[in-house]
Amino acid sequence: MPYSSTHDLPDSVRHVLPAHAQTIYQSAFNSAWDEYKDAEDRRGNESREQVAHKVAWAAVKHEYEKGDDDKWHPKR
Repeated sequence: MPYSSTHDLPDSVRHVLPAHAQTIYQSAFNSAWDEYKDAEDRRGNESREQVAHKVAWAAVKHEYEKGDDDKWHPKR
């Protein structure tokens, strides 16, 4: 279920990530959703959706980090 906009992202993403990080998440999720559609392209028994969420969070963590204030900030 690719996300057509950042407004469609899960609350757990929308309420914690800044707007730019949400865009990264959406783009990475949608890309992974397409890339890992076949079960043989995924590791273990993870669903297509689980893999897409993991890829999306990894993409966000590449550009952002969680600060001491529990908010996400761009990496320097």
